[in-house]
Amino acid sequence: MTLYPTDRLALFIDGSNLYASARALNADLDFKAMIESFRDRAVLMRAYYYTAVVEGEEFSPIRPLIDFLDYNGFRVVTKPVKRFTDGQGQTRTKGNMDIEIAVDMLELAPHIDHAILFSGDGDFRRVVEAVQAHGVRVTVVSTLKVQPPHIADELRRQADSFIELADLITQFERPRAPATAPTVRTFPPEPAT
Repeated sequence: MTLYPTDRLALFIDGSNLYASARALNADLDFKAMIESFRDRAVLMRAYYYTAVVEGEEFSPIRPLIDFLDYNGFRVVTKPVKRFTDGQGQTRTKGNMDIEIAVDMLELAPHIDHAILFSGDGDFRRVVEAVQAHGVRVTVVSTLKVQPPHIADELRRQADSFIELADLITQFERPRAPATAPTVRTFPPEPAT
């Protein structure tokens, strides 16, 4: 991917898709390092992160990430997860953000030179083509290095460039906390000497 210092750049991160890809690669991303790197290399107009959230839960595991991203320069776009019962009577959830991503990409296209889409979803092929019609270069970030690959072939072929997520992880991997040994306690506590 070539970035020019004068490029007006926008990031569009499909949260659930990126999470699944990073998890398949056994990695955690450092979003703060990522956004700072793009700010250093181009004129970052917007950095969007899209995710569905479960409403009504006292604690949501995604909430700390949403707060962190919002505080660190991302525009977080959320919508409630929908619950439904399938034909077999199983309760399922749905939280697809494709329309939100497509609309934002199309609305921003006249104002940017380069869009970076973090998703491998083939449904985005047509919106990538439409954004390119505005003269915008589009880079797609996903992974081929897992089975099955997390990038649809038609999306990868439509993009101006493809970045293997495994290669980005070397730059933006968040160190994992080392496993700690359990604390051994003696009862009653030993007196201090």
